[in-house]
Amino acid sequence: MRNIKIIIQYNGENYCGWQKQPDSLGIQGNIEKAIYEITKEKVKITGSGRTDAGVHALGQVANFKIESSIPAEKIPNALNAKLPKDISIIACSEVDDEFHSRYSAKGKRYRYLIYNQLYRSPIYKDTSYHVRYDLDFEKMCKEAKHLIGEHDFKGFMSSGSSVKDTVRTIYDITLEKHEDLIILEVEGNGFLYNMVRIIVGTLVDIGRGRINESLADIINYKSRGKTGHTAPAHGLFLKKVDY
Repeated sequence: MRNIKIIIQYNGENYCGWQKQPDSLGIQGNIEKAIYEITKEKVKITGSGRTDAGVHALGQVANFKIESSIPAEKIPNALNAKLPKDISIIACSEVDDEFHSRYSAKGKRYRYLIYNQLYRSPIYKDTSYHVRYDLDFEKMCKEAKHLIGEHDFKGFMSSGSSVKDTVRTIYDITLEKHEDLIILEVEGNGFLYNMVRIIVGTLVDIGRGRINESLADIINYKSRGKTGHTAPAHGLFLKKVDY
């Protein structure tokens, strides 16, 4: 059996998320279906992690095992011919049998887009969070730096998660403003359920003046009641997975 690694881009607007559901193929199921159509092999692909409904990916990683001899460099075009237009395989390689897209991962980088303008944008409506209020961008940048390092991010996790260890390390976080678009990127060794979206919501609430406490204190509270709202899924992108 050959172990195949693929890198995937997708617009998650029309999907239930990465994982298959009883009433939906999800991103995972659509790719498995395409693999079957070109190889006649039923496979289960493993992603680096799940993305929720509406979340996008610029560099999701997955692997699967096949017997087919189709060259790795021909797999992207073959799969893309079978996939919906909002899912694309952008790279493919054959890897060691031990490679596991989830368990071999060392870290991830996410991107989040905020469209900060009074009126909605038809261009960015599916890929950004429309915030119509004035934001103190400099204050958001300053407070975001408190997230860097190893912390207990319990307050930045939505309910419903079974995770017991809520300590994570943020390697870097940046915010850039390009006219009406704010681009946040955050890199870490792992992220809790809805952690990035809660980080964004908290920074937006700080920028609006709805939260006046320091983010350093908010982290130390370890309480979901002290952090901000959960930003919507459609502004979030899984940008890169590190191995």
